[in-house]
Amino acid sequence: MSRIAVITHPACRRHQMGSDHPDSPARLDVIQDRLLASGLDLELAQLQARKAERKDFLSAHSEQLVSLVEQRIPDIGYADLDGDTRLCPESLQAIERAVGAGLTAVDEVLAGNIDAGFCAVRPPGHHASREHSAGFCVYNNLAIAVRYAQQQGIERIAILDIDVHHGDGTQSIFADERNVLLCSLFQNPLYPNPEPVDRANLIQSPLPPASDGNDLRRLVESQWLPALTHFAPQLIFVSAGFDGHLEDDMSALKFVEQDYAWFSQRLGEFAKAHGVLGIVSFLEGGYHLSALARGVEHYLRGQLAAYEEQQ
Repeated sequence: MSRIAVITHPACRRHQMGSDHPDSPARLDVIQDRLLASGLDLELAQLQARKAERKDFLSAHSEQLVSLVEQRIPDIGYADLDGDTRLCPESLQAIERAVGAGLTAVDEVLAGNIDAGFCAVRPPGHHASREHSAGFCVYNNLAIAVRYAQQQGIERIAILDIDVHHGDGTQSIFADERNVLLCSLFQNPLYPNPEPVDRANLIQSPLPPASDGNDLRRLVESQWLPALTHFAPQLIFVSAGFDGHLEDDMSALKFVEQDYAWFSQRLGEFAKAHGVLGIVSFLEGGYHLSALARGVEHYLRGQLAAYEEQQ
């Protein structure tokens, strides 16, 4: 079996927010189609996400938020959580598997079965804070997986967020935890337009509009990798957003799919060289369907290249 896995579940397609909403089930369809058409699916392990439980949600979110989500699941149609985050009758089934994918990935990494897991799930998570759903995100899938890894005895965890929008929910959850290093790039200005936060465990890397892959490489090599080396994480989690792509009109960055391949390969090489147990990545943004599919394919190819070349 390949030591790079894609972890997903059909239920993640059941979450819908309306035909006009950018976060559609088609996002997962085009990723699956791309992996099949390219033959990459034959090089990857395919794992099904287990079902998360209420107690898992509560590891990173308040009882008030979890109760609100439960109460707002509609019988028909849609119910708003915030201005751009909605629930449909089957949203909870999707949420349980989106969260469960991260738990499955942590289990597989800690069991020594895989080196890296890519959670192809929706709804996304990195804008969800302890108290609030926001920005298409209901619960913070990555944050819950981090809490789960901590419960399994993992002490030092690094989180890298490459979505074009700042992962404000993730930052709010972990901003005061010295055993969690959070490195985040984001276009500035752009939603959610974060205020600078001065914490020893946070590396914020704002990028102006029109930044490209060269800028990505510079900040990773000069800011993130030295911090990772000093921090010596046991596990690495990635909020893998692909909405910084040149073709995605959600932003004005100019990343292309080869940049995502470079990033994932460089991160894999770091992990292998420094004894990191594994990398768990979560699909966040990416709304131009073709660019998203190509970005995910190249991201996974980068991970395969990193781990294969160092076997």
